[in-house]
Amino acid sequence: MLDFDLHMVLLILTAAVVTFLTRIGGYILIVKMNRIPPRVEAALNAVPAAVLTTLVAPAFFNGGWDIKVAMFAALLVGLRFSSTFMLIAGWIVVMAWRHFAGI
Repeated sequence: MLDFDLHMVLLILTAAVVTFLTRIGGYILIVKMNRIPPRVEAALNAVPAAVLTTLVAPAFFNGGWDIKVAMFAALLVGLRFSSTFMLIAGWIVVMAWRHFAGI
């Protein structure tokens, strides 16, 4: 009844340890620095845009037209209003498209 694969358990534990070490390693490196070099600071400032791109790009290129139109609407709303309104606009567009297109 309790069937598990030892290799899978070891893989999960190894992934957890590696994730922990990379996170704590970055923290230790930053704490040990007296001053953050400008290149490192620029790289750290670019991380949110890189993460957002990795989340949005696959949905845009693999999604249907409902997703593309919703992202464009969210972009336009996001240029003028807060992120909450941007999220609401994208959600409304995709729900309306799916409702009226019968998806």
